[in-house]
Amino acid sequence: MEFSVEALSAVPARMIEGWNRGDAAAFAADFAEDAELVDFDGTVHKGRDAVIAFQQPVFDTVLKGSRLVRGEVSFARIVGPGWGVVHHRFGMVMAGEEEPLPSRHFLQLFAVIWQNDRWEVATLQNSRLVSLEAAMALDGQAAVRAAGQEPTAG
Repeated sequence: MEFSVEALSAVPARMIEGWNRGDAAAFAADFAEDAELVDFDGTVHKGRDAVIAFQQPVFDTVLKGSRLVRGEVSFARIVGPGWGVVHHRFGMVMAGEEEPLPSRHFLQLFAVIWQNDRWEVATLQNSRLVSLEAAMALDGQAAVRAAGQEPTAG
């Protein structure tokens, strides 16, 4: 492995390969031992082993056969001696689907450190990309439910 922006940019592609095989150990192989993964819902997984322990049962059940597609590193930079950041966009296709639904597009922010002669993920933040219109519609449905009513289609 080399200390370069190109090597830094390759980290998300290896994670995608592990995901698409349903292999949590391969998915988390570039995580530092004490890394943190923050899911799109805010759940925090602390440590590579915790990421694997969470992810493998999910790969074996609800996300079985899912694929990450259109992975694109939109930004990668070595920010200082021994650390860098990566922005990565992708879509998730569930088993049996051809294209990701609009609600299944994500942006990841990686903070990576150079240790053990390679780039290792120190922390990874997943964010679901939702349009302002969709977010407002969801907020409206939540407000209706909070008022004790059922939302209507519209």
